[in-house]
Amino acid sequence: MTVYAYTRVSTARQASEGESLDVQQRQINGYALMHGLTVDETIIEEGVSGSVPVSHRPAGAALFAKLRAGDVVIAAKLDRLFRSALDALRTVDDLKAKGVKLHLIDLGGDVAGNGISKFFMTIVAAFAEAERDRIRERIFQVKADQRDRGRFLGGARPFGYQIADDGELVEDTKEQQAIVKMRALRDEGLSLRAIAEALAEDEIALSHVAVKKVLARTGSDEAAALEKQPPAAVQPALGTRW
Repeated sequence: MTVYAYTRVSTARQASEGESLDVQQRQINGYALMHGLTVDETIIEEGVSGSVPVSHRPAGAALFAKLRAGDVVIAAKLDRLFRSALDALRTVDDLKAKGVKLHLIDLGGDVAGNGISKFFMTIVAAFAEAERDRIRERIFQVKADQRDRGRFLGGARPFGYQIADDGELVEDTKEQQAIVKMRALRDEGLSLRAIAEALAEDEIALSHVAVKKVLARTGSDEAAALEKQPPAAVQPALGTRW
């Protein structure tokens, strides 16, 4: 029998708020001592988000690959190991099939040993999943607020803007003038390639594909305009009676 301690932190901030690897290790060692167990190996998962299934984490995957019947895994908390209720139940079922015991200290012990433990774990895991859903909802709300205030949320910088130090999108005068030129040339019937060549003369390097995206984003391309129109099939002809 081999006893493994599993510890994980996803961020430096989390480590400073009571979830440090040292704290988890002390909790596990104390628990093992009270239950007559000796930790043979400590598995450290650092800088890995809890949203990643334990079997897909570098250290977690290595641990699960070497587990054998009779082995014991101890973790300080449910959320150190699992990302969701479904993930928890599947993992516990796999461990039970292998004959491996899983001790979660915050749940009082072996959660793979009997029906009552599994029932309790199911309830707590469901609450943990609900909390993660609330966190995701709060993050979504924050991002929506930042988007409404013109904050840059990552990804490619939109043509026509620069990113200020506070994350706000600020109009770039030269690129905004280029957008005006693109729209005027498009209205004149020039092709996307011709527009890209005209911009190159002003030292604006954009491919015809990029020109198309800018025109579509600014609502000035004919394709974008067509998308805003209702289908012809639902437009009644003059004099039609409904």
